[in-house]
Formats: sequence, C-alpha cells, structure tokens
Amino acid sequence: LAGTAASGKPLPFASCQPQGSAVQIEKNRVVMLHYTLRDEHGMVLDSSSGRSPMSYLHGKGNLIPGLEQALTGRTAGEKLDVTVPPEQGYGRRDERLVQILPRGKFAEDVELVPGMQVSASGPQGARLVTITSVERDFVAIDANHPLAGRTLYFSVEVTEVRKATREEVAHGHVHGAGGHHH
Repeated sequence: LAGTAASGKPLPFASCQPQGSAVQIEKNRVVMLHYTLRDEHGMVLDSSSGRSPMSYLHGKGNLIPGLEQALTGRTAGEKLDVTVPPEQGYGRRDERLVQILPRGKFAEDVELVPGMQVSASGPQGARLVTITSVERDFVAIDANHPLAGRTLYFSVEVTEVRKATREEVAHGHVHGAGGHHH
C-alpha cells in the first residue's frame, strides 16, 4: 500500500511486510530447502542439486534431530553448514544388528549380492536390512542404518518457510508441490 509524502505525492510501494517479519522455522512450519550431504572425506552422499527443493514439516521428526535443531529459527534465504554427530543423526552402530542367517531364509530365486537392501521381518516388525556378504550356505545382514555411526556434513540453503495448513499438521507431513499427495 502506498502512502503520501508531505508534498502530497504518493510514496512508492516498498513492501507489504514490515522489516524483520520473515517467517522463522519453528514447529509446524513447512520448510523448503536445498542441501548437499557429505561424509567425513568430503564425498557427496546425497544432494538436491538439479532437483526441486526438499520440503518437510518442521518439528514432526521428518529430519534427523541434529539438522532440524540447526534449522530452528532460520529464515528463507539463509545458507548454513551443519555438522551432525552420530548421536544427532542416525545413531551409533549397534553390532547386535549384524547377523548371519542361513541362506534358506531368503527366496531361492533371488540373486543376493553385498550392498543389496531387502525387507526383513523381526520382533519390531518389517525393516530394511543391508546384505554385507553372501556365502553358499549363509548370508550376513546389517540392520543398522547405512549412515549409523557417521558424522554428517550438510550444506543447506533455506528457500521458503511458511505456516503449515491444519491438514498438514494433522497428517504430520507436507501436502502439495514438493510434498505428499493424497
């Protein structure tokens, strides 16, 4: 909205938002961001480069805790580098989650190779496990997250922050462009 100067001439339109009113990242905000994830050697493990920004609902456990905590209070346009230790990422490795199983526990018609991820059912229900080695009679699996025990290095650019809709908050995730579609 334009006001009038003392001369009676209209002032140029500057902004509808008062300065300092940028929407900050907090619980129940939809956040869109670009990111690059690197390991301790600088190797890129994942990136949104060349794709649409990633979107998530802040405060609902949709990001690893260390990254979500570092983003709290940030606004659109901010760039930051975040180091996430294992305890704030995918946790420490648990060697109890590494097992050797008889080959007969797996379908005979499936060629099993190290690095392959398969769904396995256990006491906590179905979970994704990684095959680490295959022998004639045995298969070694690892139910740890592939990034468990590793320090993660993120470069992040926040591209947009907005209030979530009631439906997004109720469902615990973003809807529409960049999010979930029902």
